[in-house]
Amino acid sequence: MRLFLVDDHPVVRAGLVALLGGEHDMEVVGEAADGEDALRGIASREPDVVLMDLQLGEGIDGVEATRRVRELPSPPQVLVLTTYETDADIVRAIDAGATGYLLKACPPEELFQGIRAAARGETVLSPRVATRMMRRMRDPGPALSAREVEILELLASGAGNREIARRLFITEATVKTHLVHIYGKLGVDTRTAAVTAAVERRLIRLA
Repeated sequence: MRLFLVDDHPVVRAGLVALLGGEHDMEVVGEAADGEDALRGIASREPDVVLMDLQLGEGIDGVEATRRVRELPSPPQVLVLTTYETDADIVRAIDAGATGYLLKACPPEELFQGIRAAARGETVLSPRVATRMMRRMRDPGPALSAREVEILELLASGAGNREIARRLFITEATVKTHLVHIYGKLGVDTRTAAVTAAVERRLIRLA
């Protein structure tokens, strides 16, 4: 099967090329350090499976790159391979069309099996991610919307209401309304407490 690697760390890509090169049924046909290069390379190389990191430095992130890859005429399967495992990261990646989500700390054999399963169109989740998803289904906790998660992430970065409104192209009044809903869902009454609760529950991650 033909593989394409997307990761902004050259050492990680080199390690994957060496690791995957030992598998008789796998061939790395291309690699990219950012989302834009990835889209161009994937369109021209036509791989079967793309290994996609989530954080790609400047430009579009791995989630947006995944969404665009899956919109190609004959899209490959996308298997996320990352260090991040918050609920927000997992849900966004799967919603974007990723067929699986593995962590970089996984054993090589788990990676090989995951790639082969992804190539067959099967859903692939690392045991830790699967556990998080099962826990989320049994005890969903606060049902934060995608916009509320965005606002929490901006809060965590230190942005004020005006900056959040500018970044998300909404009014400050709308930001305040979202904050009221967020506070209610998390059972808190301050910005700091909201961020702390969201991080503890792995609804967001700190940059």
